[in-house]
Amino acid sequence: MNKEEPVEPFDWQRIFIRDFPVGYLGEVALRTAVMFLIILLALKVSGKREVKQLSVFELVLVIGLGSAAGDPMFYEDVPLLVAVVVFVVMMTCYKIFTRLADKNKTAREFLEGKPVYVIQNGCILVQNFDDEDLGLDELFAELRLAGVKQLGQVETAILEPTGEVSIFQFEPDDVKYGLPIFPHKLKEPIERLTEAGRYACCQCGQVVEYGQKPVKTCQRCDHHRWVRAEK
Repeated sequence: MNKEEPVEPFDWQRIFIRDFPVGYLGEVALRTAVMFLIILLALKVSGKREVKQLSVFELVLVIGLGSAAGDPMFYEDVPLLVAVVVFVVMMTCYKIFTRLADKNKTAREFLEGKPVYVIQNGCILVQNFDDEDLGLDELFAELRLAGVKQLGQVETAILEPTGEVSIFQFEPDDVKYGLPIFPHKLKEPIERLTEAGRYACCQCGQVVEYGQKPVKTCQRCDHHRWVRAEK
């Protein structure tokens, strides 16, 4: 049984290029550019929740450069020049795409997204909300962190390209009845209204006043579960 030859310390040929041909660095550049586009597309598809606090481009760099920097540190068969090429190509792609996004509005909106209105006048804009990768529980959590108790306090809420939610509240005198957003108040919705009073749709927050006329489903979203509206 043949034993592997011992690694010769400070073998500069092995450290920088090993036995790869110099032309292989071009292949590494191509592979890196392709992976940059794949990672960028994957982050675009995965939605805004995954890019909070970091831009899409910064997160691409963290993922791509993290692996490129780590492997050459402890794999003796990964040449340093390969990692250098990866870094150069990644940073070049970063510069190209950020400059493109700065100069072209269409490219910027595709790559980074655009602000989306999710609440107006105390009601959830269901169509806009469904198009975004954001759950009701997450939206309500953001509102509670801003000190909101019920949707009637919210004049406008906008989902920003960063994944954060900008919240603008009514003045105290303008607050309306709205859907309460505390978890325990949403656990037992009412499916059939029998007592007179104001009720809020659990899906969109639309408030109706139930009295003599029957109310079966919400006129805004066709949902049929309610909770008592609060002010």
